[in-house]
Amino acid sequence: MKLHHQIIALAVTLIWGTNFVFIRYGLDELEPFTFAALRFLLVAFPLVLFFPRPATSWLSLASYGLFIGFGQFGLLYWVMQDNITPGLASLILQMQVFFTVLLALVLTHETVKRLQVLALCVSFAGLALIITYTDGATTRLGVGVALLAAASWACGNMVVKHAGEVDILAFLVWSSLFSVPPLALLAWYFHGLDGIAHDLSLASWRAWAVVLWQSAGNTLIGYGLWNTLLNRYPAATVTPWALLVPVFGMSASALLLSETLYWWKLLAGALICSGLALNMAANRA
Repeated sequence: MKLHHQIIALAVTLIWGTNFVFIRYGLDELEPFTFAALRFLLVAFPLVLFFPRPATSWLSLASYGLFIGFGQFGLLYWVMQDNITPGLASLILQMQVFFTVLLALVLTHETVKRLQVLALCVSFAGLALIITYTDGATTRLGVGVALLAAASWACGNMVVKHAGEVDILAFLVWSSLFSVPPLALLAWYFHGLDGIAHDLSLASWRAWAVVLWQSAGNTLIGYGLWNTLLNRYPAATVTPWALLVPVFGMSASALLLSETLYWWKLLAGALICSGLALNMAANRA
């Protein structure tokens, strides 16, 4: 990769890693499903008026919107409110790599290499360490729901894979139309219209800035730049940069939120990242 493309890849992983801290800031003022609904509402509008519908089926758009909007981020926001720290959430969410491999094995009958099996075992050893040492800030419920969010991300990956060659920004914009309704309904169910209105009326400029960054920075800019790199270079060249996401996530959480990096968190992070690296090596081979 050329130097300026390496800088772009580094910037994207920085955006995605530090985003977990911004999610925590947003949850300080907004309920999780209200927060998530606002995020995807701002992805969809007003851009849906300017981007033509991508050349794929409505089923693909709806599936992606539900898997990513509700399954990944709706669950992630909900569980980060009380049950998992931002640093560990950024780490566990990367298990989506292995869920994607397993889904590809089942749905497309792809073969799994021995090195990928070893990679999966190493990463699950790190996950077992997290489950063993969960504390008041991170619960087993938090780990379990974060894994569900990672599995939903993997399902979203499979939807994109079968959607064909589409304009990824248009795909994100149009699929977000299907993310908003279930998130809005859950916000209404748990908090009621009065609760939603109360949150919105008291939200500070920082909360609105975080929502805007979730929509424009994390979704449109982050995914837009990432897919530009994927179009220019082989996936095996680009995807290893994603290993930096939990590094930035855990570091930012420690620096900005004073999350304590216990020895078991560092060891779990090393094991999961090592497993991801082995998986990337298997793909490259």
